[in-house]
Amino acid sequence: MNKESSLIAVVALIVGLLGGYLIFSISNAGKAQQPNAAIPSGAGSPTDYTQRIAQAEKVVAQDPKNLNAWISLGNDYFDTEQSQKAINAYGKALEIEPNNPNVLTDQGVMFRKVGWYDKALINFEKANKIDPNHLQSLFNAGIVYAVDLKQPEKATPYWNRYLKLDSNSPTAIQIKSMMEQSGKAMAPSMK
Repeated sequence: MNKESSLIAVVALIVGLLGGYLIFSISNAGKAQQPNAAIPSGAGSPTDYTQRIAQAEKVVAQDPKNLNAWISLGNDYFDTEQSQKAINAYGKALEIEPNNPNVLTDQGVMFRKVGWYDKALINFEKANKIDPNHLQSLFNAGIVYAVDLKQPEKATPYWNRYLKLDSNSPTAIQIKSMMEQSGKAMAPSMK
């Protein structure tokens, strides 16, 4: 074997060992974590979500009236894109506290995700009636109309209300852009 072949073989061996070590380290990350470690909601690895979901499921099995556990469970299902489970968990939270605009809106987003636009709009409307300054419900109602139902003219009142409350945030800028784009699409073409 010449020098070049030996060098290639040594480099390949080192790369293989490092790759194996990294894969092993990543696959075992989180297994050494303490089960009761506090993990912020809405953040973490799939293992973190799995642990939080299992813990919240135990809590609601023992205490079905635990509002915070239902909301936490819904949020983790939301974040892990388990739409139907999120809808159900938020539904349980709303049985306990039916006038929670944040839970109504989050459940509405999940309704939208599964294509139940009418239910999504009902939730966004209810959230906005409970709290007329609830920006997220206004934004999401506009999205359903403009994007999903292809009725940008019905999105406009929601987004105008949003912009009266908040005209400078990144979301407000996004709304202005979407309204401008939909206005151009609706404008008659000039020849």
